[in-house]
Amino acid sequence: MTKLPRWADVVLVPLICLIIAFAFSAILIAAIGQSPAHAIWIMIDGSLGSTYGLGYTLYFATNFIFTGLAVSIAFQASLFNIGGEGQATLGGLGTALACLLIPWPHWSLALMASILASAAFGAAWALLPAWLQARRGSHIVITTMMFNFIAYALMNYVLVNILRPQGSMDPATARFPVTVNLPKLGDILGVVGIPFSSKNPANISFLIAIALAFAVWVLLWHTRLGYALRAFGKQEKAAIYAGIDPVRITIYALLLSGGISGLMAINAVQGAAHRLVLNSVEGAGFIGIAVALMGRNHPFGIVLASLLFGFLYQGGTQLALGTTIPREVITVLQALVILFTGALPYMVQRPLEALFARLARKEAA
Repeated sequence: MTKLPRWADVVLVPLICLIIAFAFSAILIAAIGQSPAHAIWIMIDGSLGSTYGLGYTLYFATNFIFTGLAVSIAFQASLFNIGGEGQATLGGLGTALACLLIPWPHWSLALMASILASAAFGAAWALLPAWLQARRGSHIVITTMMFNFIAYALMNYVLVNILRPQGSMDPATARFPVTVNLPKLGDILGVVGIPFSSKNPANISFLIAIALAFAVWVLLWHTRLGYALRAFGKQEKAAIYAGIDPVRITIYALLLSGGISGLMAINAVQGAAHRLVLNSVEGAGFIGIAVALMGRNHPFGIVLASLLFGFLYQGGTQLALGTTIPREVITVLQALVILFTGALPYMVQRPLEALFARLARKEAA
């Protein structure tokens, strides 16, 4: 069987999966008596038709870029880290402490502190599962899943009993000082003369996420550590024979993955909510798994997949407001995209491999 070209694996396979998912979604919408064309138009107009809607799309996409990159780092080492929810939750705690405990005179200083704190807290939450996997053989899926629930419980306790302002009934911290609020994406684009609405939560974190995607690409394909991660993930025995320490590389991979998950809090906590709330992650840690799968674990593909899921989230919200389609059906539509693009790519990949093999034989003849 001919191996697919890299461009086909990263772009063509997810695109075909996406078309199939939209086809099934159209059938479902028609089955409940709604117009698929009208529903798609509402989603496009609500998420891309104005800079206001586009800002929300980019805000959601920013969260997914962080968590998708985190999952992909672990995937490269053949480790299935599904603890992004818990790691991002603890990253939010690090961000909140960095913003509340020190009176920063400017947002740029607060941002650097938040980057360090959120990454450190996220990595710390991944450390014990990493050690258990590397030293004790405890399955990383089980330990990271359990640590998600521990993170929820810990955050609930901290917000209710420690960080909640006196007299408040809301399980959340006090609002951050205005000086630490991150600049909106509209304000940044306005400096260079590009009109963009500032009445949405999109902020400078989107640019940080794009820069991080580039940094992850450099790390994975242009550094010795990245080569060791990919070699270990491809063939563990051969990597060990070549001198790669399995314990060290496992811990490195999961620390990087947890740290990047924690960085998501910069966008959701410091950039949008301006305080730490109980459910600041909003499921982005789990969506990151689908994003990484759809993006074929490549940073460029993850950015594209994140933009798609940002479109689905914002478009789904507008669909719920602008039509009589039940919210449960919209959730099913989003699940169909995740199913086909994230869980069933081999259904498309195998026929494409056969097609490329046939084309190669014809060219050779």
